[in-house]
Amino acid sequence: MDCSQGKLELTYPCEWEYKVIVETHIEIKSVTFCVLGDREHIIKESKISKNGKYKSHNISLLVHNDDDRHTVFEQLKKDENVKMVL
Repeated sequence: MDCSQGKLELTYPCEWEYKVIVETHIEIKSVTFCVLGDREHIIKESKISKNGKYKSHNISLLVHNDDDRHTVFEQLKKDENVKMVL
């Protein structure tokens, strides 16, 4: 990673992790299936908000290039059940 120029330098393919925040009643596996289909990924529950309304999950998968990484991010962000993607 090269931070001196403010640009992220990655060697592809590489594992990438997205933090996805949804309301607690949303099943994250249905969200990932809609976005990723059968693409191999790992889901780990992360945190639940203080008031219990939201939960976050870390979703890890192999990305093949910058476009792939950004496309997955945008597709997760567009899903109507997703509140935020980091």
